[in-house]
Amino acid sequence: MKHIPAAALATLLWLVPLAATAEPMWIGSWASSQQIPEPANALPPAALEDATLRQIVHLSLGGQTLRVRLSNAFGTEPLHITSVHIAKPMSPASPALQTGTDTMVTFAGAPDITIPAGADYVSDPVAFDASAGSDLAVSMHFDHAPAQQTSHPGSRSTSYLVHGDQVSAPDLPEAQTFDHWFNLSGVEIPMTRPDESVVVTLGDSITDGHGATTNGNDRWPDDLARRLMEAGLPRSVLNRGIGGGRILLDGLGPNALARFDRDVLAEPGVRTLIILEGINDIGTFDHAGTLPPAAHAHLVADMTAGYAQMVMRAHSAGMKVYGATLTPFADNPTYNPHPLSEADRVAINDWIRAPGHFDAVIDFDKAIRDPASPNHMTPAYDSGDHLHPSSAGYQAMAAAIPLNLFAP
Repeated sequence: MKHIPAAALATLLWLVPLAATAEPMWIGSWASSQQIPEPANALPPAALEDATLRQIVHLSLGGQTLRVRLSNAFGTEPLHITSVHIAKPMSPASPALQTGTDTMVTFAGAPDITIPAGADYVSDPVAFDASAGSDLAVSMHFDHAPAQQTSHPGSRSTSYLVHGDQVSAPDLPEAQTFDHWFNLSGVEIPMTRPDESVVVTLGDSITDGHGATTNGNDRWPDDLARRLMEAGLPRSVLNRGIGGGRILLDGLGPNALARFDRDVLAEPGVRTLIILEGINDIGTFDHAGTLPPAAHAHLVADMTAGYAQMVMRAHSAGMKVYGATLTPFADNPTYNPHPLSEADRVAINDWIRAPGHFDAVIDFDKAIRDPASPNHMTPAYDSGDHLHPSSAGYQAMAAAIPLNLFAP
């Protein structure tokens, strides 16, 4: 028998209980990207003064234990939340809760939490039976309104606001309603299988789901999550879309490179990143169509360099990165695309499809373009503005993603 020095044996004995009590790895089941809401989507300054906000989210993977992630990412002062509860809603379109499911959430054992300015805060684990593809109601009480709101305006999900501490109320029939999320950035579950992993979908309003059904959970990342679940692939799909998002410049929210650390690299368990971003860079550039072709060539070069930056950083974190082609937007009245902007889109898509830039290509352009007029969306997939797909269009996009890209 090999002799083990006493000092080494003591070290091994010290490590044994640490290994036996190791923390589980937590991964996201739902997430949303944060920003400062633009005035049209912000709440009145005093709306969250002594107020309860109930928000409904749709989980991808399920679990027997949850953690809730709250955000004060854009707050300018500490944010005090006096209580947080979770429950199963009667439906994704109702503030009513299923009887017996209301559960208190704690933070370091306390019912309240003060989140520093610019920070997120993750709750203690809470025992809660949440199945894959189910809905979760998160109710939080603010004693004072945030000095600067942190929000995800494009929730496509109705939130409910009442005054007073009503986090445990079984229903909020008199609530004010709006389709935005505030100060809620994630729901996490512990990994229970070694083949579980996370897919992040990084994009703009097409990923965020503009044109999808409110409370319908039929954005293309939702449809992808359902396909993966039905195929028996345990993959959590996190939607990191921001309406108006761009690669190079801030839009309604931070540009993709600026939010890449928080929205992609900081997520544990991410093995796959899908990038669908850039149509707003093209649509907001040279709206009048008066700049020379050289300026457009420079835009394309800057955009592809931005893609390359994201691919490099994701690869360094061990992720595979799939590039999604930009979908058609001819006749969109906001951007009014002209031949040069359409040429920019084609050039970007050619770069995405070229070997060596991404680990794989997801051809959304091919999936929903009109074969008779390729710069237009197929009418059956058009939400009506010729830029954002309808629910049917989002379903076609998800159906175009080869599931073997997510094989173990």
